[in-house]
Amino acid sequence: MLVEFDTLPEESRVWIYQASRSFTEQEQEEIQDKLNTFIENWTAHGSDLQSGYLIKYKRFIVLGLNQNLNNATGCSIDASVHFIQQLEKDYNVDLMDKMNVSYKQGEFIAYKPLVDFKKMAKDKAVSKNTIVFNNLVTNIAEFKENWEVPASESWHSRFVK
Repeated sequence: MLVEFDTLPEESRVWIYQASRSFTEQEQEEIQDKLNTFIENWTAHGSDLQSGYLIKYKRFIVLGLNQNLNNATGCSIDASVHFIQQLEKDYNVDLMDKMNVSYKQGEFIAYKPLVDFKKMAKDKAVSKNTIVFNNLVTNIAEFKENWEVPASESWHSRFVK
């Protein structure tokens, strides 16, 4: 059951998929249509899952699930992963690799392999004040408070001094 992301409770579970590149306007429209269809049909043991999504900065797909109504099951999580993997194929983009880092450079969103980000931190090209995206947040409250934060307030802090 598709609902507006902003209407989901704070404790709703989130999954964040960061793209290896920005989506075009046309791709965003197509992805929104596909997300609408997927979520409308997303179930757990035959029960609707109340879910919503955001596409942020033309780069991040954020799925939210109200677990107060129904929890995701192994099968329903697998279905969402298969959906994301199909988007990867359809748009020739990486969405599943957690070993990459996205961060802000002014208004621009940069995307680097973790090894490059570590080197940049060592070379002082990024700092503890660099705004990073903590895609490890697990619910909407954390997403609102701890997703887009200075590196010093995220798991990235181990790399910046």
